[in-house]
Amino acid sequence: MSTSTAHDVTTPVDPEIDRLLALARLHLGMEVAWLSAFTEGEQVIVAADGETAAMNVELMTGTALDGSFCTRVLAGTLPEVVTDARSHPVTRDLAVTRDLNIGSYVGAPWHGADGTVLGMLCCLSRHADQRLTEQDARFVRMLADLISDHLSSPAALARHLTRRSEASVREVLQAGAVHTVFQPIVSLRTGAPVAFEALSRFDPMVFATPDRAFAAAARCGLGAELELLAVRRALEILDRLPPGIRLNLNLSPEVLTAAGTERLLLDHAGHDLGVEITEHAQVYDYPGLLAHTRALQAAGVQILVDDAGAGFASLSHILRLRPDIIKLDISLVRDIDTDLVRQTMARSLNMFATETGAALIAEGIETATELDTLRGIGVAYGQGYLFGLPGPVPST
Repeated sequence: MSTSTAHDVTTPVDPEIDRLLALARLHLGMEVAWLSAFTEGEQVIVAADGETAAMNVELMTGTALDGSFCTRVLAGTLPEVVTDARSHPVTRDLAVTRDLNIGSYVGAPWHGADGTVLGMLCCLSRHADQRLTEQDARFVRMLADLISDHLSSPAALARHLTRRSEASVREVLQAGAVHTVFQPIVSLRTGAPVAFEALSRFDPMVFATPDRAFAAAARCGLGAELELLAVRRALEILDRLPPGIRLNLNLSPEVLTAAGTERLLLDHAGHDLGVEITEHAQVYDYPGLLAHTRALQAAGVQILVDDAGAGFASLSHILRLRPDIIKLDISLVRDIDTDLVRQTMARSLNMFATETGAALIAEGIETATELDTLRGIGVAYGQGYLFGLPGPVPST
């Protein structure tokens, strides 16, 4: 029997945890066993074994504790064994019963060294199972105690999470498993597209959101590799873009200044290309970053600063890098039609952009009234669901 996780990993990241999960699942004859960790009102499934995809179980994804079986077991309002979740009065109307198609369930908590509940060991199946008894609950409690001994310290749990995240990221890198979608940036005057921003997507059974994927990669030292894979995937469609339409790529300053990145971009500089600098943290080597952005601009690559108005970092980028394009953060665009403060801020940034020779793009436009307000302020370009969802590259 090969150990599997929510994304069909066949090589165990923590052999002891994987062994105990497989033992729990096989002994009870159930389809899935998982180990969760509690954090800030959520439970995150940190390891899983069995038919996870069939039950919509997502690894490393947080779900609200208040909607779970687990919190009810801990509160004493639900027994550790549920033989028929669709008919049990506590679970039959829960969204998680429907979402995960839970028919039967056995769960027990695992603890830290001080006795604090840190998470749950759960076994689930899609079908009801009247064979499950209190003896099965005792078996799962015993395995949960073994897991507690193995992961009782925060450092041990952190190491487990890091190993699991690193394994997931390495799988993505090895398989090249990045899917690129494109969102239009349009002229607010005509509505015609002037550019497309390339956005990365991942298998949701591996990483529920792109942010989670890039954060996991950064934590285990693989952030640059994942960013560059995303860039290479996006560059594959350059020849299919309509003439005169720019392709915008997202890069952090660290990756933009890394060896080989500038060469990769310059090799494609004959196309209409833009680089959105996405970092929110402080940059300590602006001269080094500036040398790279100047070389790209000299070759015709446009430099964009993302999320203007969202914090100090983006304003520092604007002042130091002198970008070709400034992107007005969605937090300033949302409800701008009814908020005088947002209107004043947008007007000031638009004036700044105009006087420094930069263009301004408003991000996150969702309503016609937001569009009308931004037009009235004089913003030339926009992006948001009002103009199009991220999707396939448009045909020429």
